[in-house]
Amino acid sequence: MTKSFIMKTIYTLLLLISCFFACSKKQDIAGDYIDRYNQILDITYVPDTLYGGKGWFSDQGAWIGFTLPSVGSHLNGFCGPYDLDSRYWLSQSLLQVGDLSGSSDFIVDSTNYLPGKIEIFSSDQKSDMSQTLRFIDKNHVLLSCYSKDINEWIISGSVNSGLNIRTISDGKNLFFRQPGGEVLILTFPSSAQLTVEGNSYKTIMREESFVYVVLSYFNREQELTAGISQANKIINHPDSFISLQTNRWNDYLQKIYRPDLSDTYNRIAAKSVVTLMSNWRSAKGALLHDGVVPSHAVGYFVGFWAWDSWKHAYALATFAPELAKDQIRTMFDYQLPDGMIIDCIYTDSSENNARDSKPPLAVWAVNRIFTQTNDTAFVREIYPQLLSYHKWWFRDRDHNQNGICEFGSVDGTTEAAKWESGMDNAIRFDQTRMLQNSDSAWSFDQESVDLNAFLLYENQLLRKLSEVAGVDVKDIPKMDFNIDYFFDSEDGFFYDKNLNGNFIKEAGCEAYIPFWSELATKEQAQRAMSFFTDTAKFSTYIPFPTVAADNPQFMPKGYWRGPIWLDQVYFGINGIRNYGYTEQADKYTEQVFDRLKGLQGSSPIHENYGTHTGEVLKAPHFSWSAAHLLMLFEEYKRPD
Repeated sequence: MTKSFIMKTIYTLLLLISCFFACSKKQDIAGDYIDRYNQILDITYVPDTLYGGKGWFSDQGAWIGFTLPSVGSHLNGFCGPYDLDSRYWLSQSLLQVGDLSGSSDFIVDSTNYLPGKIEIFSSDQKSDMSQTLRFIDKNHVLLSCYSKDINEWIISGSVNSGLNIRTISDGKNLFFRQPGGEVLILTFPSSAQLTVEGNSYKTIMREESFVYVVLSYFNREQELTAGISQANKIINHPDSFISLQTNRWNDYLQKIYRPDLSDTYNRIAAKSVVTLMSNWRSAKGALLHDGVVPSHAVGYFVGFWAWDSWKHAYALATFAPELAKDQIRTMFDYQLPDGMIIDCIYTDSSENNARDSKPPLAVWAVNRIFTQTNDTAFVREIYPQLLSYHKWWFRDRDHNQNGICEFGSVDGTTEAAKWESGMDNAIRFDQTRMLQNSDSAWSFDQESVDLNAFLLYENQLLRKLSEVAGVDVKDIPKMDFNIDYFFDSEDGFFYDKNLNGNFIKEAGCEAYIPFWSELATKEQAQRAMSFFTDTAKFSTYIPFPTVAADNPQFMPKGYWRGPIWLDQVYFGINGIRNYGYTEQADKYTEQVFDRLKGLQGSSPIHENYGTHTGEVLKAPHFSWSAAHLLMLFEEYKRPD
């Protein structure tokens, strides 16, 4: 028995003992939140081409992701990495694991996706093996392998041909250099014997029970020196980094956990956190701050949108406040000199959309961050830009200068103006026309109740935060109009109006906003409840659709002409809760949590859902849906 073997055995025993006491302590003090949520999402997908996929495991703002192999597969490794920006697979499976001393014909017995990590459990005729993948930071992924039966490990893989990737080895590290300048690196333990042939590699490691590999991914050559140093620290002290990563995820989940609610509902909240964090992207290219994309699973959604960002930031403030602040900053990085916040931004700024803005919810999000963190410095930092944006609406989107604004566009198109509302094809805009305000500002000939409720509420919050920011309230525009302007006393409901003062009687989700913002009167809420509780209108199988279900133009799969969007559902439920209809609000929340297809299982959270069925519709892994599920979860059955 060698001295090396004795030392490794002692180390393994000490590690097991320390893990036992650490786990025991964790359960006694805070609970092992991560391990409550097995199979949180199904991301099983084995790529057979350069492209394709339906959702990935990613974390910490990384620009790569991984999927899980199929149970029964001989592919004994995590699938990927996948480049989430360029949208292609760098490898089918770059880290395939086997046993050099015996059969390498491992079969995947089971897989698992838990918050913050993914796992594979596999076996051959004589050995069992577990593999765990974690993102240590935005650049580094740690593969941990364990088997009590293996002491001669073999790890191999190759990058996809056709990508023109150069493969270089320095003996310990393996470099894969892409034509665009990105570099992927594998770092192995000092015991590794590495061989490379073309774009394939094989490494043999004689390690007792445990083996670790670090996969690193860098967007620029300049990041390599510090990045390789970090990779070496991780490979030499993996347990320390695993502990930090585990604590981070336990902290996220502990902050949102509600012991008074069922495991089922807590699981929905945990899945929402996982969805948001899997969509986290770090600063890259023209994106100057970190933020959360709408959905990493859909290529055109891998950028930052304005009103998505405000909603993400509001939810993130509870458990990841620093990311919430950056989510705000990243949109204000592109604020125009006139105060406008543009619709969306990408890593390639040539793809940005500056034809329109989005509904003004930024101050709402900043106020939430302040109430969660008491960070006065952040309020002072961002307040001047918030105020400039607020003023922009009245300068560029108030055609008749009556203090009541309209949605519009920079280029004069109805398409961009509808985008600015966020409700791209809403029935209420079918008959609108464009009116020119200036060379670069156009408005609908229609004043919208939601826009002006947002602005009035934002104005109130700006006044509240002005003392924190050290700004004189005289600098804030005075809004003299009352939300009653949009209330039809004949029907007892809120509608948009055209500029000649006529109501546009297409009952829709825009009417939720006066109640969400608490601008409506109690009498108006009482009258509107006849709409909200009518099963033919808004009290549908999933409550609060985007338009009343009895509208002749209602379309079950019509984007903003009928389906369920969870941001609007939240505005509706929160709105009636604000006016004392607590039991009804809780009942509607239960309908959402219990009836949306796949929500309680391992299916991803989607962009929108069927009003009468709860069926999933567009874009899986959708961030603002996750954000508003967290808001519903937080407010459900809370004592007054």
